[in-house]
Amino acid sequence: MKNYINGTWTASESGRTFPNINPADNRDVIAEFPLSSSADVSSAVQAASTAFQSWKLTPAPKRGDILRRAGDIFTRRKDELADVMTREMGKTLTETKGDIQEAIDTAYYAATETRRLFGYTAPSEMHNKMNLSFRMPIGVCGIITAWNFPIAVPSWKILPALAAGNTVVFKPSDDSPHSANIFAEILEEAGLPAGVFNVIHGDAEAGAELVEHPDVRVVGFTGSTQTGTAIAARCAQLNKKVSLEMGGKNAQIVMNDADLDLAIDGVLWGAFGTTGQRCTATSRLILHEDIHDLVVDRLIALSQKLVLGDGRKSGTQVGPVINQRQLDKIMSYIEIGKQQTTCVAGGYRDTDGDKQHGYFIAPTIFTGVTSEHTTFREEIFGPVLSVSKVSSFEQAITLANDCAYGLSSSLYTKDVNRAFAAIRDIEAGITYINAPTIGAEAHMPFGGIKGTGNGHREGGWTVFDIFTEWKTVYVDYSGHLQRAQIDNY
Repeated sequence: MKNYINGTWTASESGRTFPNINPADNRDVIAEFPLSSSADVSSAVQAASTAFQSWKLTPAPKRGDILRRAGDIFTRRKDELADVMTREMGKTLTETKGDIQEAIDTAYYAATETRRLFGYTAPSEMHNKMNLSFRMPIGVCGIITAWNFPIAVPSWKILPALAAGNTVVFKPSDDSPHSANIFAEILEEAGLPAGVFNVIHGDAEAGAELVEHPDVRVVGFTGSTQTGTAIAARCAQLNKKVSLEMGGKNAQIVMNDADLDLAIDGVLWGAFGTTGQRCTATSRLILHEDIHDLVVDRLIALSQKLVLGDGRKSGTQVGPVINQRQLDKIMSYIEIGKQQTTCVAGGYRDTDGDKQHGYFIAPTIFTGVTSEHTTFREEIFGPVLSVSKVSSFEQAITLANDCAYGLSSSLYTKDVNRAFAAIRDIEAGITYINAPTIGAEAHMPFGGIKGTGNGHREGGWTVFDIFTEWKTVYVDYSGHLQRAQIDNY
């Protein structure tokens, strides 16, 4: 496999490669991908810089026509792409199809927004003068994303950036490079001009080169808080615009008046869907003491029935974690949890049968967890759920907010007053009522506060704040010099 630069599939100048490995079966090497050098990054950025000069002048609705065609192609290739995604990053076909649907929705939404990149007009304080403002494209956008949503998350950044008239250099995760190449194929087939979208593969070194390049004007990043914070610090030094989507430690609160069947279904999906490898995963469960034991007992029984396996096989409900490094990290957290709290389900690596060749961890539940415990505070990014007990709604809100992150949150209750109090008081960018902490819709803002983000939101109309700059224009048709500070006072 190769990089995609200026509309051409190009071998890396480094000559080095890395393997793309199926996490459900590490004997399955999907392909070798290039470890890009600084020269590769420079070539891609140069291509994007050159293409920007004509792409920004392309009428926005014409750009939208290309994105709409891309949505059609994503739709046509949905099953094929889902199989590729599941093979390289592990989650079930049902989930990868949902991942692609996010890209489809985003393509169609971004296409419509090319006719709605509205500016503002305002009255002037002067006679015969007009005040206008416009959204303007910025230039080359460097996009760096994680592996857990290899099509959806890039689409949230790339498609709006293109709609706004920017060009893109995309550095995908080295755990999901194949999906990125198909993304490039789809945009090319849709009619995107050469150089407008480029893909460079590699590790953190290639990402750092992209951030550093002087012609990259905007950096969009999804990944760990540690890496994102370092990128933000460097972008501040280089005076670059940066958008960060980082970690989460999301709480689902279940009150004693809740529909328990609904709440239990929600926590199972929220905690163990995508094998817990979501920034929005339900990693903390806060239960009212009246229903705590009943809910825990049912969760134990149901979690032990979840079918682990290759996500491409029928009947699989939970796939592998992404790689050996992540498996080791999750297992280290599980061992800490066993020392500090009570492990009531899972807590082990599953090596039964063919799973011995993959990275499988049984869905794990800890009880007796308080805010002092490691499993309560740190993002584990795996199939691990920490359960805490509270005696009141107010205590539940306090516990939910006792967290360094602020991405998603959830409350199950039949009390409308509690629901609106939670919407007001929970410190998070997203709050669900009677639904789990996971899920997003393309036309709504997505993002968090505190350690999760830096104030920007992806999705919806708000994403264009990241990928555009405001230009203010004054048109004076009075025919003589007007001096506001002198003539008006």
